[in-house]
Amino acid sequence: MPTLNTPTPNTQDTQQTQHLQASAAQSPALDFDIWRHLAYTAPVEPLPKNLDAWWHAMAGRAHHMRPGAKRLMRFADEVCRASKKIRDVGGKTLKEQIADSHALFRRGRDDRATQVRAFAQIREASRRTLAMEPYPVQLAAGKGLTERRFIELATGEGKTLVGALPSIIAGWRGRGCHVLTVNDYLAQRDAELIQPLYKFCGLRVSALTEEMEPPERRDAYACDITYCTNKSVTADYLRDKLALGRLVGLTDALLARRLGNGQPGSMRGQPDALMMRSLDTVIIDEADSILIDEAVTPLIISMESQDAERIASFAVAAELALKLEEGEDFKINRTYREINFTRSGQRRLAEQCAGMDGYWQGARLREELVNQALSARHLFLIDQHYVIDEGKIVIVDESTGRLMPDRSWRAGLHQAVEAKEGLEVTAPKDTLARISFQRFFRSYKHISGMSGTGWEARHELWQNYKIVTTRLPTHRPCIRKQLPERVFSTADEKHTALAEHVKAVHDSGRPVLIGTRSVESSERISEMLKQQALEHQVLNAVRHDQEAAIVADAGLRGAITVATNMAGRGTDIKLGKGVADLGGLHVICVERNDSPRIDRQLFGRAGRQGDPGSAVSFVSLEDTLIKQYATKTSRTRRGNKPFNLAQRRAQHIGREQRKQVARTDEQLNEQLGFAGREH
Repeated sequence: MPTLNTPTPNTQDTQQTQHLQASAAQSPALDFDIWRHLAYTAPVEPLPKNLDAWWHAMAGRAHHMRPGAKRLMRFADEVCRASKKIRDVGGKTLKEQIADSHALFRRGRDDRATQVRAFAQIREASRRTLAMEPYPVQLAAGKGLTERRFIELATGEGKTLVGALPSIIAGWRGRGCHVLTVNDYLAQRDAELIQPLYKFCGLRVSALTEEMEPPERRDAYACDITYCTNKSVTADYLRDKLALGRLVGLTDALLARRLGNGQPGSMRGQPDALMMRSLDTVIIDEADSILIDEAVTPLIISMESQDAERIASFAVAAELALKLEEGEDFKINRTYREINFTRSGQRRLAEQCAGMDGYWQGARLREELVNQALSARHLFLIDQHYVIDEGKIVIVDESTGRLMPDRSWRAGLHQAVEAKEGLEVTAPKDTLARISFQRFFRSYKHISGMSGTGWEARHELWQNYKIVTTRLPTHRPCIRKQLPERVFSTADEKHTALAEHVKAVHDSGRPVLIGTRSVESSERISEMLKQQALEHQVLNAVRHDQEAAIVADAGLRGAITVATNMAGRGTDIKLGKGVADLGGLHVICVERNDSPRIDRQLFGRAGRQGDPGSAVSFVSLEDTLIKQYATKTSRTRRGNKPFNLAQRRAQHIGREQRKQVARTDEQLNEQLGFAGREH
């Protein structure tokens, strides 16, 4: 891992880790079949390198040139014709037919004709149990998900029902299926919504949530289909790894059970304490967010350090940082979020620490501590990168705007931010187990996902997960109007024009959704709207309690909603009565994000399912994207070229960071024999 005095490209996300207390690994004994854990013994195929990587990339480009969408739509047409033939069969007969298909899939004797028939039966069962009949695009998407594909399906096309189709097929195969969503609320909502269909098809479904105890979690994983979040399933995987210890393969596992007589605690490895079964099939909703945006954040199981001197050192470092001058003692690289000491700064710091003992005697340790203190002061800002909630630092996800109370920055940065804010400094954490989401998801035998965006990331998805990305058409033509981007020199000019624009649209009766990049930006726009006497709702990391209700009401006549990027995920915005006649929902992006995928996700809130709508961006040369990623040369370009170039650079840096995470995981796997290693 890079040390702070030898900086490597880093952003906020690369310095985050999701920590779980070590005590969580000590789960009660569970009488669970060791055979279900044999998938953990399968090694993860390393990422290709050098010439192999080039050949692998060329293979991916060839796959993406094939007309996969047309083939999937032809399959959907066959299913529609087949479903008409069973429209009038009795409920008992349909269940018998489904049971026959279940048996064929369980024995692995399914072919194309069997799959068409099975999808037709599922479609008819959905119509009867949910009053929802999957239309051709949804059927095509469901088929694509059974083929290890990433399906780009426009916002509002019904991804919850789409995910049920391949889940049933995977459930029939009998090896378990994990359906991943971005939070516990969506996992519970989707599982409860689709449960009648699963029950009709002879399958058990569960929703795994954070508050569940180990016995409940074991039962949830034992179901045919388990809805959960990426963090929950990865954490339980690591807990099981800690319970297994260094057991390797079937022989060692069975020997451990024999030597321990199946009694928990009889040896270091406790196969009876395991919660999960094999990692066979995973279907990921909002897959670009989980597989790309979250890929730079490793998940860690840790325990708190008891080093009192180390804890006290963060407050001292914060004081020392105040005595150093930018430019003279250190330089800031905002693109990579790095602090680099000058020779003068190193000498000055050494002089300040003269006479101090402990950590402050060694040049490397003191520079690491003060480097983090400087990073906390200059690069990590309140209401943008974090908020203070009940006296604690809570990180804000820049991609979604959601709070992440279970996440912390690594290498002492979290403690440095606490010291900067004058809060009680928490104990740093020592790592017991670590794995990146990249490596974890490559452990599944069958992986697929869907999202309203993702085409821009198709090459990276292929490179890391060997997933082919397929774009499907919308069920109804998209008639959303994408208005020309409006570019301003300063933020003040942008906000003045924005206020006038919002008032004009609001006066027409149309609802307005304003998407912001940070909590600070959303609060500033809220104040601006108050000055205009415009009633509105604010949804950000500080005011997230009523998220679903606020977003759901954002389509009502005259509504104005200010939201961070979380508004783009999980909840449909349905138009109120008469709103369609006025022109539908109007979406305003007040600042471009690092990835155009996130911008597209926000724009996709308007014009869903053939509804009218419009979208526009307001940007300025003082935006965060420009400050952080635009070069001096690109800033002189006219129009939106500086923003396009800055986004391109941000995406390149993001890809390199994710590659670094993958390389680090493989290095740790080789060196430590555990951190993400499949035993």
